[in-house]
Amino acid sequence: MRVAVVIPARYASTRFPGKPLALLMGKPLIEHVYSRAREAKTVDRVVVATDDRRILEAVQKFGGDCVMTDPGHRSGSDRLGEVAVNLDADVIVNVQGDEPLISPGVIDAVVQVHGGDQAPDIATVAVPLTAEHDYMDRHVVKVVTDSEGYALYFSRSGIPHGWRKGSGEALRHIGIYAYSRAALLDFVALPVGELEKTEDLEQLRALENGMSILVVRVDEFNGIGVDRPEDLVKVEDMMKEMQAKMEDSAPGEGEGRP
Repeated sequence: MRVAVVIPARYASTRFPGKPLALLMGKPLIEHVYSRAREAKTVDRVVVATDDRRILEAVQKFGGDCVMTDPGHRSGSDRLGEVAVNLDADVIVNVQGDEPLISPGVIDAVVQVHGGDQAPDIATVAVPLTAEHDYMDRHVVKVVTDSEGYALYFSRSGIPHGWRKGSGEALRHIGIYAYSRAALLDFVALPVGELEKTEDLEQLRALENGMSILVVRVDEFNGIGVDRPEDLVKVEDMMKEMQAKMEDSAPGEGEGRP
């Protein structure tokens, strides 16, 4: 099974123009995402799909793989679909270009469920929701699943209704998707659905058309998306903290020697 990660990266952004090229720890944001994806054990190829030559040149400068795509695409999934046509891959993973702390293990988790006989059309990720303010926040997407772990519905509203911390399980959806190649090409050919319009969630297009989405549950997700310039400060602080912990845990000079 060959696996490719595709990272859609647009230059234009209402809240943060040029975001993929914003510097984080001295490197472009897109380089951090690319490097994390390359660390996933199940991945054979990582490619950035962009609509802007400045991003193309930046990716090529750090030695990454990048392709130009149609600037008219309405979503990252459509950009993914254009690249998939020419990819030699059985599974194609959509990793958001603004997730510099994406866990390679999470990428591996959504890929591995495609390896069996009962592989889903799409796999995605969710983590337990623990804070009531997140449950009420429309920017935090929630998902409910059936007994086999397949998505029943995604919503910006609080689902399941009436949840409170300690009263049952609620799941926060994480926007990473692993598609079978055939499912991705089918998905991008579908028209925008009514539920998708209502919730502004394109994964509902798949559910409306009978496609299966397996939700892989992980205990925690440390990634943080960069939506605005001020988010770079938060991410850089997290990176410095992680770096300091790694240095503290590393053996000191001479340790372990006879």
